[in-house]
Amino acid sequence: MKKSNFKITRFVLSVFAIFLLVGCSKDDDGGSNSPSTYEIVFKAEASAGCTLNASSYGYDSTISTVSSIGGTTWTSPTITAPSSANVAAISMNAMGSNPASTLKVQIYVNGVLKKEGTSIGTALSAIAQHPLN
Repeated sequence: MKKSNFKITRFVLSVFAIFLLVGCSKDDDGGSNSPSTYEIVFKAEASAGCTLNASSYGYDSTISTVSSIGGTTWTSPTITAPSSANVAAISMNAMGSNPASTLKVQIYVNGVLKKEGTSIGTALSAIAQHPLN
């Protein structure tokens, strides 16, 4: 059990570092074509027999984490990000039941699918990120 908790902790910290680096990599004033806010929803879907474990998701350095998800589907609460936000990202891990198991993560911005990431195998880890500006 300690080994599993260590792996989840290491996974979450790694994702946080990626979010922080990517979120700070662009400096933009928002531009005149930017919406006043972004409504962001993250989704994950795994094939039958898989178990969703943990996820880190959010925008820039505003990160949420969830663990012990269970099941094969998950949807985040809607996140409202300011127009100054740079990037939305999600990282999800799951355990597959066989080598053909799949995991798909999606990012929806203002109700439109913007980015998708996939993973195949028994130790599944899918990542997606979408620039907002």
